[in-house]
Amino acid sequence: MTVTTQTAIIDRAGLDALIKALIAQGRAVIGPAVRDGAIVLTHITADDDLPYGWGTELEAGHYRLRRRDDGAAFAHSAGPQSWKNFLHPPRQKLWSAERGPDGSLNMVEERPEQPSYAFLGVRPCDLRAIAIQDRVLTGGRFTDNGYRERRNGALLIAAECTEPGATCFCSSMGTGPAADSGFDLALTEMIDADGHRFVVRVGSDEGASLLTEIPHRPAPERAVSAARTAVNEAADRMGRSMPPVSLQELMGATLDAERWNDVAERCLTCGNCTMVCPTCFCTTTEEVTDLTGDHAERWQRWDSCFDLDFSALHGGPVRSSGHSRYRQWLTHKLGTWYDQFGSSGCVGCGRCIVWCPVGIDITEEAAALDAEARQ
Repeated sequence: MTVTTQTAIIDRAGLDALIKALIAQGRAVIGPAVRDGAIVLTHITADDDLPYGWGTELEAGHYRLRRRDDGAAFAHSAGPQSWKNFLHPPRQKLWSAERGPDGSLNMVEERPEQPSYAFLGVRPCDLRAIAIQDRVLTGGRFTDNGYRERRNGALLIAAECTEPGATCFCSSMGTGPAADSGFDLALTEMIDADGHRFVVRVGSDEGASLLTEIPHRPAPERAVSAARTAVNEAADRMGRSMPPVSLQELMGATLDAERWNDVAERCLTCGNCTMVCPTCFCTTTEEVTDLTGDHAERWQRWDSCFDLDFSALHGGPVRSSGHSRYRQWLTHKLGTWYDQFGSSGCVGCGRCIVWCPVGIDITEEAAALDAEARQ
């Protein structure tokens, strides 16, 4: 992407025009909306679909919507979904096979036409998560072709964070709250004496072209400075933080720590943390047939290292205890991910903390391991 210094101001009418312009391009616009007591990512067709006036109340194992007084659209923290749900779907068909009357077998690869996505309201931590999944699923010898096709057509419109949640810790992971790269347009929502508006930064040629199609005005330096200050101040109001140590070295040095026994007594090995994580990528395949046995399909679906069968070999599972499965997840996420992909697998979004049924906190566990290592 070609990052420029172009900035502009749009209001709610401009944001609605942006959505309409994306739809006119034939894109499926995905953004946040209120559904079933949560802010979820779904198809939107107008700015009225956005969660204006809704915020979130977060804690370990706790998520609630709350009404806001200011009518902001993007002043909420990450919900139960991430953009992974669209780029790397939970379940997809790979191929089907039919047995003919003469006994012949006809196999057909499933290659559906992929939508051209426009993601509206991508948090900076999720921008980093998408970049990580790009490396995992397209950066090596084995490419996920479906992911690559969906990702290549996706346009990313970021929403910088000015109000982090109680479980957010992106600042300590270096992944937010400012959007520094990976976006086509970046919005910073401002509500003050000058009204409700969005400061827009252009991050690509495609983003610059899109901006010309919607009502906007140049952003005065005062507005740009106020937006930058609001984002910088959010970095000092994170609800959580990782210990300021090398997490990669910490994970490698604490494999026999007593803390693993403590967390194993609490962990249900339900896999919620891997399902909501925006970077977890593991999948498995399964075959299904009809009752006649003449039709079969292979499906790919998300899998989790918390599943007992995840590491099953002919003699049984390699990691049969909850202790070993939680340790595998955390040491991979924060440690050996560096060896595989050159970065941490954690972006500090806090979803795993919120959606853990027993409120296990990844930052608390890392801090406890660090404290034990220092004894």
